[in-house]
Amino acid sequence: MDNKSGRIDIVFNIVYNITMKTPDIVLDTNVIISAQRSKRGASAKLMSLIGTGCFEIHLSVSLALEYEYVLRCQNNVLRLTQEDVTDLIDALCALSHHHKIYFLWRPQLRDAGDELVLELAVAARCSYIVTYNRKDFAGAEKFGLKVATPKEFLQEIGELK
Repeated sequence: MDNKSGRIDIVFNIVYNITMKTPDIVLDTNVIISAQRSKRGASAKLMSLIGTGCFEIHLSVSLALEYEYVLRCQNNVLRLTQEDVTDLIDALCALSHHHKIYFLWRPQLRDAGDELVLELAVAARCSYIVTYNRKDFAGAEKFGLKVATPKEFLQEIGELK
């Protein structure tokens, strides 16, 4: 018997309940941008799985505003209208778990612009930060976080070989 959170196996008349926690993740802005640049890459595949139960995404106001700002700054390159950007941000907000950040861990990372991603991941008790800039999140492991590229994360959850 399969279900969303695990699987029950019967081997030699012994019942095993194999439960796997759905990964909780924070997406770095570069993953959102990359998904808009190419509809065939790992980041686009990852974005297409949002809301399917394969993983849960987490969002704070500051990160949503960063997504919006960067998308609007690059809307000509990405060939997005203002309405497209609004729709994308609205969809991410609707499909994510929202968090207020009550404490700051700064400084922890070499790039101050990435601190809000780390703070959200810690506050939300996420297991992953998904980014193309792994080196920018050196030190995240001391908070129990794994840092993975979209391809690595998709492989980890069995959505990509």
